[in-house]
Amino acid sequence: MAETTLEIAAAKVVHIIFQAREGNVAAAGLQEFIAGLNDDEKAHLTAIAWVGRGAFEPEEYQEAVDTAFAEATTPTEDYLMGMPHLAENLEAGLDALGIDVSGEEEDFLSRRCRSVAPSP
Repeated sequence: MAETTLEIAAAKVVHIIFQAREGNVAAAGLQEFIAGLNDDEKAHLTAIAWVGRGAFEPEEYQEAVDTAFAEATTPTEDYLMGMPHLAENLEAGLDALGIDVSGEEEDFLSRRCRSVAPSP
């Protein structure tokens, strides 16, 4: 399989995964974060979720991106926030595409721990 090029930073996908996992799918912050993505990022995010859900095979990723652009009749944030198992689908999609996000996960958790740690 050819290497997949994402038009969304893996760190942004990791941010969405962690927020969705914490039950923040209905939270306005996550919805605003997704709404603030550009059109390319939104299409790629949707395609990653579709691959993770099994609607497209990893080798059909570009077709999934093209379909996401063509069928974007609902705001992406509304569509994805209504998707059951959003975090799991995104995580499985990244994995299926061979994208290792362990470094981004560690960075995200590290930043998060620093932001909630009490001041000395």
